[in-house]
Amino acid sequence: MDIQKLQRAVIDALEDVKAQDIKVFNTTHLTSLFDRVVIASATSNRQTRALASSVADRGRALSLSGITIEGEDTGEWVVVDLGDVVVHIMQPAIRQYYNLEEIWGDKPVRVKLLPESTRPAPIASDSAYDGTDY
Repeated sequence: MDIQKLQRAVIDALEDVKAQDIKVFNTTHLTSLFDRVVIASATSNRQTRALASSVADRGRALSLSGITIEGEDTGEWVVVDLGDVVVHIMQPAIRQYYNLEEIWGDKPVRVKLLPESTRPAPIASDSAYDGTDY
């Protein structure tokens, strides 16, 4: 499948469920495993799961096979692997702590996003991630 079409389908699926702070990165120069990393924020466990479901459903609608989802049990960080695109859906405190943009972000892809999709999600002061795995 054309990477541009798949990338757009992922963004549309995220925007349909009101993802925030969507970033897309070209990773072809870093790994041969996938071509894009998409990072998005969600404001709750329920929304991370809904976003992951939306992305996976869109992938299935495009007849992609082998779609995997990890992290739905806690909902703080859910990863959807669509083959050529890997989508990380995180709550803001988790996203800030792990800072995946530092790992994958040296080649951002310019994409058209809805204005509300570019806003950073607020980090709740009482939910700051302290690095403890439960």
